[in-house]
Amino acid sequence: MQHAPLDEWDHVQAMQERKALHTLLAKRQEDLPPRRMKDSYLEVILPLGSQPEIREKYLNVHNSVRFGRILEDLDSLGVLICYTHTKQEAQPRSPLSIVTALVDKINLCKKIIYPDCDIKFTGNVSWVGKTSMEVKMHMLQLHDGDYSPVLDATFVMVARDPENKRPAFVNPLIPESPEEEEIFKQGEFNKTKRIDFSTASLLKMAPTAEERNIVHDIFLNTLDTRTVSFRSRVLPPNSVWMEDAKLKSLQICHPQERNIFNRIFGGFLMRKAFELGWATACSCGGSRPFIVSVDDIMFQRPVEVGSLLLLSAQVCYTEKNYIQVRVHSEVYDADTREHQTTNIFHFTFISEKEVPRVVPKTYGESMLYLDGKRHFTATVKEI
Repeated sequence: MQHAPLDEWDHVQAMQERKALHTLLAKRQEDLPPRRMKDSYLEVILPLGSQPEIREKYLNVHNSVRFGRILEDLDSLGVLICYTHTKQEAQPRSPLSIVTALVDKINLCKKIIYPDCDIKFTGNVSWVGKTSMEVKMHMLQLHDGDYSPVLDATFVMVARDPENKRPAFVNPLIPESPEEEEIFKQGEFNKTKRIDFSTASLLKMAPTAEERNIVHDIFLNTLDTRTVSFRSRVLPPNSVWMEDAKLKSLQICHPQERNIFNRIFGGFLMRKAFELGWATACSCGGSRPFIVSVDDIMFQRPVEVGSLLLLSAQVCYTEKNYIQVRVHSEVYDADTREHQTTNIFHFTFISEKEVPRVVPKTYGESMLYLDGKRHFTATVKEI
């Protein structure tokens, strides 16, 4: 029996076609027409209420909406908004490749997203650099005839050339009102804040004096008073060792999840990381956790189709009902046996009841604990 040839989307041919778009790239940002914030404004309805057949894809076991799916939708919408900002009327195809550089922040104001009510996404470009764009998005859900807010998200996208090899210029953004001036200024401030946060990273700088005291207090509180030894450690009541509050998973990156550059969609990576993070928070807290905030997701390198994607989720800080989870994602090359970090994800969950305190044992775990505490403190300030 002869098999019919697969009607496969030809990645090689697609890339050949994209090469021809190089001539459409701007040589300088000044050559591109400025845009207004409303030029990139988009509104998209997800008809969960009016079209029940799409509900299944979004439904979780608790009869609410899978947040991982929402992350995928936000990622796609962010890219679409940036293409709208950079669209040239005379060009049928964009010469730009737009990729997600980082998720700056997603804050939720609702615990539960209903699976049988329409969802509305809105968003626009809120700040522009030379080759990068900040996108602000909002998600609302229909209740009793009105759309009420569910979450706000800030993503940063970067523009690259048609083959996704080098940065490319994007249209400048012109604020038109005092409100827009303020939004644009906030974008500048967000950029500076990210640089400061990165500069003060515990991978580069020693902890502050206050943080050193916190770590030393934890150490003293876990020493076994019966033995005069630094090695003997005892777990305090209502606590869990950090090493016992983690989960791992492995994904094989299939072609189904690829973009036109034969790489894995950022939204897919976020969904997988979130679901593992949620499971880790669930097993640590012992009850159903709800997502409160997502922040500071850096896309450090692309994930190729065929990669083995290793995800490690670690509860690194807890306080009352809150659980801070860090998910580390890396690709493993079976041929070279090399591991390379692709992303770090930070998730803040709230549990239905008070959760055990997580206690670090080693210096490395103590740094994870402090990093988790920093992310948690920054999140709580915003909430």
